[in-house]
Amino acid sequence: MSFRFFADHCVSNAIMQTLREGVHEIARLREHLPVESPDAIVIAKAQQLDAILLSLNGDFSDIVTYPPADYQGIIALQVWMKVVVEQGEVVTAYRVRRLKPGETMRWQR
Repeated sequence: MSFRFFADHCVSNAIMQTLREGVHEIARLREHLPVESPDAIVIAKAQQLDAILLSLNGDFSDIVTYPPADYQGIIALQVWMKVVVEQGEVVTAYRVRRLKPGETMRWQR
């Protein structure tokens, strides 16, 4: 089964490439809207494209503001950031947690 995703500007190329390798269709926000577009415009564009919104913006995980029944789908990824300082320079590494089959996550503030 193949899905259509609308990737917010904060989604990395590595995540998009992984989805493409899984034969999914990816539309990038910057191909359709200015990257500074408000959340309401971004989610409306995802709906117009009949796509699942893929974002690192935690605001989209608020099911009161964005009720799941009203949208094709919203995936709000959680990213942990580890900051490493080496010889006076800050080196930043990001890691996206993979879920086990059947596991779900809730956004926590």
